[in-house]
Amino acid sequence: MRPHRRLDVWNKSIDFVINVYEMTKSFPKSEEFILTGQLRRAVVSITSNIAEGAGRQTKKEFIQFLHMAQGSASEVDTQLEIAYRLGYLTDAEKSNLENNLENISKMITGLQKSLKNSIR
Repeated sequence: MRPHRRLDVWNKSIDFVINVYEMTKSFPKSEEFILTGQLRRAVVSITSNIAEGAGRQTKKEFIQFLHMAQGSASEVDTQLEIAYRLGYLTDAEKSNLENNLENISKMITGLQKSLKNSIR
């Protein structure tokens, strides 16, 4: 089994990708190659960076990829806000997605701290 598959944060991120894909199905067709595409790429980037980092040779490399995953999480947060302000998300949808994203972000931060502490 690949190392990333054992990480809770990777598994939660995969679930989040599926949630975002399902949610964006209801976005207007005119957003397909703009906001929908950008949001989907950014959310996939979170989990992809976690996986790529877990497969690297050193903890320092893994930490760097976790930083990139955090950057992608910030992109997703921004795009969710845009979708909300455009009226594509309800208050409940936005709140649910933001809560899930916040939990994933905290898990990434915790993993970064754990890796940093194990290097010292």
